[in-house]
Amino acid sequence: MSGSSRPSNHLLQTLPAAEIELLRPHLAIVELTKDAVLFEAGAPIGDVYLPHSGVVSLIVGFTEGETVEVAKIGRDSIVGGTAVLHDGPSLADAVVIIPGIASVLATDRLRAAMETSSTLRQVLVRHQQAMSVQAQQAATCHASHTVESRLSRWLLHARELCGGEPLPLTQECLSQLLGVRRNAISIVAHAFQEAGLIRYSRGNIEIIDLEGLQKTACECYTVVRTQCGRLLNTE
Repeated sequence: MSGSSRPSNHLLQTLPAAEIELLRPHLAIVELTKDAVLFEAGAPIGDVYLPHSGVVSLIVGFTEGETVEVAKIGRDSIVGGTAVLHDGPSLADAVVIIPGIASVLATDRLRAAMETSSTLRQVLVRHQQAMSVQAQQAATCHASHTVESRLSRWLLHARELCGGEPLPLTQECLSQLLGVRRNAISIVAHAFQEAGLIRYSRGNIEIIDLEGLQKTACECYTVVRTQCGRLLNTE
């Protein structure tokens, strides 16, 4: 992050100038390339990432080989922030699902800065609380709601993180993130397109009826949006 640039990451935007200056010497800009694994479950988190664009999913796997997303992070928050507040390995894989760019710094550097700034600590705690909201609601959603409502919720959240731009996603990717068979995603995506909710072609999804998709989504979308908005002051 250069001295004259304004960060588009919400966490960095909300920090006072003094806290930005604590971090600035240690920040570097990196590309978030599609399918890149930033860290793996069971491994230490050596670096944290503050996306300015793109989306990173936190994904857990099961012994049967299935996977499901427990949270997603874009320009709204921080990837790997839990390691700053709590020692221990990652509980999930962090995988880039939509490419972009991010500011990156060593976990130890951020932890040292946090120890000198109560303001920075408070911000990081709120962001981790928001991450917990996502994870807890994702578990409820996965167990209780239909593929239609879950896919709607997922697309709406991803759209917000990407500023309304089309989403470069395949049905295979969505099936892994939602923990369902690819055929189920194909059927629902086709129904959404027939209903005029989305336009899907060549691995790109464009939401064309936002209100209609919101009506299709489960209440988890509003719950997460409201609770995280209060925590991160983005309501």
